[in-house]
Amino acid sequence: MNETQNPYAAPPEHHDPVPQSIVHASQGARFLNFLIDYFAQIGIGFVFMAAAILIGGQPAADFIDNIPSVLIGIPVLLCYYFVFEATTSRTLGKLVTGTKVVNEDGDKATIGQIAGRTFARLIPFEALTFIGAPPRGLHDSLPKTFVIKIR
Repeated sequence: MNETQNPYAAPPEHHDPVPQSIVHASQGARFLNFLIDYFAQIGIGFVFMAAAILIGGQPAADFIDNIPSVLIGIPVLLCYYFVFEATTSRTLGKLVTGTKVVNEDGDKATIGQIAGRTFARLIPFEALTFIGAPPRGLHDSLPKTFVIKIR
């Protein structure tokens, strides 16, 4: 016999796909990650521009002055997050706060998931999507990753 479901029944309970032994990073840790990573990117951009000026002299300085800063900032952001998270599952901020990126099973995230996380950071106002518990922004939910405490 075919059983029909009651359309008025409560929806099934949502379970967090990450195993229960895993502890999500707190909102405070996630915010500290953001701040540390932001200032690290500024430092990397500064070093890149200083090196370009040392090598290229005044023409390089004039070129840097005339291009929008976003043309330096976006490549730095993309390289920073992709290289760090693809190789170590962590950024400088995550090293300081004792957190790392994992997939929904608690295993190392794939390169595709890391690329998805990285490019999702370019979504306007994405940083505001962390309000809630557990703090999971679009750059986590879209590629199906989590940031967890490891110490």
